[in-house]
Amino acid sequence: MKKLFVPLFVVGLVCFLAPAIYAANWIYLGNAHVDGESDHDNISVGAAAGRYRFLQLRVVNAPIEFDHVVVHYGNGEPQTLQVREFIRAGGRTRAIPLDGDRIVHSLELWYSKANPNSGRPEVRLWGQP
Repeated sequence: MKKLFVPLFVVGLVCFLAPAIYAANWIYLGNAHVDGESDHDNISVGAAAGRYRFLQLRVVNAPIEFDHVVVHYGNGEPQTLQVREFIRAGGRTRAIPLDGDRIVHSLELWYSKANPNSGRPEVRLWGQP
């Protein structure tokens, strides 16, 4: 029984700690605001430009309805991601996988206010190497 307990304990500990380790290595890349009922913006990654495997959109101030986003890579090649999600204030998208380990230059967003009377929602872009 003891021989089985130790491996199960280790597996349980890894499963418990993995989400914290996973969440700890996100890098802030930039932000944009939804100014009208529907909007199209570009977040230039700038100094944080680098190789990322996943992107995540986090929403503050008010809910946002996302349609799609286009990732522009360092070599000029775009990748369209169909997000099509309602994200509440304080919420986030899942980790969105990118095609390979690529240099991210900018992100174009097509989105709208989920509630026209909600004020000025903000989206924050995060990347995970």
